[in-house]
Amino acid sequence: MNRLTISPILAVVATAWLLPVLSTADEAQKPNVLFISIDDLNDWIGCMGGHPQVQTPHLDRLAARGTLFLNAHCQSPVCNPSRTSVMMGLRPTTTGIYSLQPAFRTVPKYRDYVSMPKAFQAAGYTTSNCGKMYHKDAGEGEFDIQGRPKGKPTRPKERFIDPETSRLDWGPFPAEDADQRDYRTASWAVEQLQNPPEQPFFMTVGFYRPHVPLYASPKWFDLYPEDSLVLPAIRRDDRADTPRFSWYIHWALPEPRLKAIDEQGLLASKVRAYLACVSFMDAQVGRVLDALDASDVSDNTIVVCWSDHGYHLGEKEITGKNTLWDPSTRVPLMFAGPGIAAGAKCERPAELLDIYPTLAELCDLKGAPAGLEGLSLVPQLKDAEAPRTRPAITSHGPGNDSVRTGAYRYIRYADGSEELYDIQADPHEYTNIAAMPEHTELKKQLAAHLPKNPAKPVVGSSARLVELKADGYVYWQNERIEKDAKIPEYE
Repeated sequence: MNRLTISPILAVVATAWLLPVLSTADEAQKPNVLFISIDDLNDWIGCMGGHPQVQTPHLDRLAARGTLFLNAHCQSPVCNPSRTSVMMGLRPTTTGIYSLQPAFRTVPKYRDYVSMPKAFQAAGYTTSNCGKMYHKDAGEGEFDIQGRPKGKPTRPKERFIDPETSRLDWGPFPAEDADQRDYRTASWAVEQLQNPPEQPFFMTVGFYRPHVPLYASPKWFDLYPEDSLVLPAIRRDDRADTPRFSWYIHWALPEPRLKAIDEQGLLASKVRAYLACVSFMDAQVGRVLDALDASDVSDNTIVVCWSDHGYHLGEKEITGKNTLWDPSTRVPLMFAGPGIAAGAKCERPAELLDIYPTLAELCDLKGAPAGLEGLSLVPQLKDAEAPRTRPAITSHGPGNDSVRTGAYRYIRYADGSEELYDIQADPHEYTNIAAMPEHTELKKQLAAHLPKNPAKPVVGSSARLVELKADGYVYWQNERIEKDAKIPEYE
């Protein structure tokens, strides 16, 4: 299976008499915003073509209603720094928030920072949230209304997967969708849309699936019979030409390891569970979209849907995230609503960082900070082929950065080692061509976009970040790695 099979020109450009011109909020009634986030969703949705068997009719219809960014990338391949970057409009290399802690409001310089919800509040919007928008409790106090659906999270009495094989579990559970937290989150959003506030609203709805544990009701597993399942393209020597430093970037979160899963013949089982969770989550998005369509506010509501980062299902010999390759960084991003081109597909590089300045322009958020680091996507919402002035940048700890254009991915690690991939010729990122002398000038051009003087990790950041320290040694979880030592997670 090709991870990415996209023709050179996919953008759908509507004729002027069919497409209303985008207007900012001071020229018309302020639009509402329905802001949908999804956790750990890679490009395995129908409209992005990441997996040939995936069934996501509701995300696909949302994409058909608006503009889908086919080359959008997160700023960090892990939850907290990615979501913090989206809501602050700042890069992890600016804030120093690189890992699962801390919440940005606990950092003294950011206690009064105007996050995206605060900018909407200042503009007269009613702000609300239910589900995962920030990481854990980082969103406390950010919204006027904090939804808390009734019911406790449920877990099976016994694990499906032997803990010796995987520290994480997956399988058909619970019996009914209504017992899932995401179902209750969608129900909360449906109720809110049935009784919207009189003021314009900024409503955020965060879905956990397909984040682990990969539980979904049996009917979603039934969509994907294991005996006919298509597995992702995997090369078992895929890290042979990657720098040693890159082997530490997939740091020791409690993710299952591919070797153990392989030994038990469980890769297809996990792929099936991931697909089942994607389809379950898609159905919850559909319930929310149906409620919006049935409301009186549908015609004046912008819908934004995004995922905080991707997820490997065996590619580069990894199950999980925390890498600077496409399976971790490339994410769904779509906008739909009044004045936004319908059915458009943009192949220009885009960043999740761009969401804040885009909504600030569309909704006239005059209170948004002046130093937002993203670029407004309004030009691409008018014309999917509108040019972009820079590529997409993803960072995972200071000095570990990726530059993604439409044609190439360039990675430089904190020890100076490099990777370069020709995405058009090698969409799976199999062959690292960084050492080829004919690419010296290209690498120089791409390296010009790397973050300058990245911030050190703020106090409270996880000690698991891989770092190159002043003594010239690599440190992983604050332990010095001898140059000839075995790679702890892979050997």
